Amino acid sequence: MAQSAYIKFVEGSAVPSLSLDELKNQLLHYKEQLALTGKQLGWEYDDAGFPYSIESKPGAEGTWFYLKGKYPQYKYIVMGVGTETNNETERHFVQVVLPEDATGGDKSKGNEFCKYLGKLWKAELHLFNGRIMYFNPRK
Repeated sequence: MAQSAYIKFVEGSAVPSLSLDELKNQLLHYKEQLALTGKQLGWEYDDAGFPYSIESKPGAEGTWFYLKGKYPQYKYIVMGVGTETNNETERHFVQVVLPEDATGGDKSKGNEFCKYLGKLWKAELHLFNGRIMYFNPRK
């Protein structure tokens, strides 16, 4: 059964909403940061830390994209953006989906990406296991 994690933009988040292109650019920036770390360490850390290529299916542009694994221990992670209405308040979110045939490596990387993005955007993160992490400032 597929599992989903949500990065929800709430009051106090660094950004109120996000487009699919902005999400892709943020993942590419993450990979660039890993490359700089790898340069300091003297090995190809960006390939180990982000073992995916960003792919799109025809007809899904603007809705979702997927990360295709480059190695056997990684298969797919699907990412998309959306909105939900809660008590007449519209909230934007990023959804990260692990398909049924996703591996344990995909789940680990999915959690890693979600935590990184949640901290960056000061958002509310709903993990794959149902737990919630609050990175937004709360009183």
